[in-house]
Amino acid sequence: MRSNVFQVDLSRGEISSFDTPLEIVRSYLGGRGLNMYYLYKYLKPKIDALSPDNVLIFGTGLLTGSGLPNSGRFNISAKSPESSVLGDSNCGGFFGPELRFAGVDRLIITGRAEKPTYVYVEDGKIELRDASPYWGLNTLEVQKSLREDLGRDVQIACIGQAGENLVRFANIINGVKNAAGRGGLGAVMGSKNLKAVVARGNLGVPIAHPEQFVEKVREIRDYLTSSKIVQTLGRVGTPLLYEVSNHLGAIRTNNSQLNAFGDTLDAEVVHQYVEKMLSCYACVVHCRHRNYGGEGPEYTTTVLLGANVGISDTQQMVELNNLCNDLGMDVSSTGTIIAWAIELYQKGYLNRKSAGRELEFGDYEMVRSLMTDISRRTGLGDVLAESTRAVKHFGEETKDFLIAVKGLPQSDPHDCRYLKSFALGIAVASRGADHLRNRPTLDIMDLPPELMKKIYGVPIDNNPTSYRTKEHMVYFHENIYSIIDSLGICKFVCHGFNSPRLLGYEHFSDLIKVATDLDFTRKDFEEIAQRIVDLERMINNREGITRKDDTLPKRYFDEPMKLRLGKGHRIDREKFQEMLSGYYRLRGWDENGSPSPERVRQLESLYG
Repeated sequence: MRSNVFQVDLSRGEISSFDTPLEIVRSYLGGRGLNMYYLYKYLKPKIDALSPDNVLIFGTGLLTGSGLPNSGRFNISAKSPESSVLGDSNCGGFFGPELRFAGVDRLIITGRAEKPTYVYVEDGKIELRDASPYWGLNTLEVQKSLREDLGRDVQIACIGQAGENLVRFANIINGVKNAAGRGGLGAVMGSKNLKAVVARGNLGVPIAHPEQFVEKVREIRDYLTSSKIVQTLGRVGTPLLYEVSNHLGAIRTNNSQLNAFGDTLDAEVVHQYVEKMLSCYACVVHCRHRNYGGEGPEYTTTVLLGANVGISDTQQMVELNNLCNDLGMDVSSTGTIIAWAIELYQKGYLNRKSAGRELEFGDYEMVRSLMTDISRRTGLGDVLAESTRAVKHFGEETKDFLIAVKGLPQSDPHDCRYLKSFALGIAVASRGADHLRNRPTLDIMDLPPELMKKIYGVPIDNNPTSYRTKEHMVYFHENIYSIIDSLGICKFVCHGFNSPRLLGYEHFSDLIKVATDLDFTRKDFEEIAQRIVDLERMINNREGITRKDDTLPKRYFDEPMKLRLGKGHRIDREKFQEMLSGYYRLRGWDENGSPSPERVRQLESLYG
């Protein structure tokens, strides 16, 4: 099987390549796993994330582009300029498969180009080309211009003005809305004078057993399309989660000062602004919205650019979604940081003079103009472009109102004070306050105890407000999500993310066998997952992360929720610490949250 790596040194203009040894593929699979392997190898601890020393890795999954259902995902990794710890983002669309079709499984980019540059990849050959004509364009414009110049059959991962201006939560976009959003990796591209990576491929992906593969694709497609959750996602997309969470009183509202919002952001209302549903590569779900002016919104956007900033008008929320994508900024950080700024204005840390405007929840024109100012780094936007680092500007006490962990604003639309497993998840997630690393969505499904025990291997307290046994849930979901990200498959069709069924370890074994002829057992996957999570922790430990950083926003501990079923709930500090210790024990880490010296030596021995 093929697992090749191309190294691009932008400073020297040099390009080289090598193959990943089969032993390492078996140890980390691909995608997120292999990205972590190479990031630990090449990233120097404590470097400035916006310096030429940072390492930027584009990595496809073991099954990306194979033609299996929903196999269009890839990962981009680097040190985050937003959090100063691990930066890693999983992305869909069509770019990842095209990169593999072009004969490249992994790009490792170092240095800094002297002038605006883009990387062009075609059938095993890589060129560095002048991007000066495209510098200054936003994400939609640059893709349109590159296709006019190169042809419509290329796929492009690019940055907008936010990335060029080193906004610390700038993202990398391919297509209209497919974003490597978390951690500010678009700013890493901007710091390297790298405008885009362009792929055109005609090589395809080798398949070990073509006839069995075709039969397995048919079988998996039929299984997935018969699922009710897949059918519902295909009709209304991820906003379907809003109504349930809002009923619980678990929606982040007005910078989490409140925990419920109006019904104008319900999925059926949002769907009125949708032209049609779209899909990523080989997708059987079709959960993406094409709205009248862009694509989206996702559930995260409906809350972070809706309820969290007080925007109840559905059309306005959709327009903010489109603007955020075009500017090339992460919607989670954008909505969190702007909501934080509005609360600081309410509390007197900002005034009309220092903010350059009045800041009020629900003011659409203000939010829109502030987003543009952030992308251009003008006025207050220049300060907010620093994301959580803006605490240094506003004063240390303003951190008390900031909804972030490890320097990363929370992506999960849920107010985690009610959902204790969710709270533990965002506290220990390797890239900061993020739900896509380990969110135990099954905790809010009221599943039968016998089914929960079958899934998690131990009896689980299925009361979402309980602290008991939640570490087992986070541990399980963190493991399987790391495997999913390493295979290049979408979580929406996999076990645990939105359903207690769908694709799990047994399916993964079958799919890998027919595609690559490699054999993996459930035990193999569990060991690989532990290896990936441990290595991510080792990367963060090198950056100074310890137990003290596996925590939650102060508001979650000190302020009870005010509305609906969540009313009165908060996180008890002592019980949280008990959950955290339980999680560490499952991971085999010490009480400070570090893998043992023996484990570190074991993983480092794989580097030869």
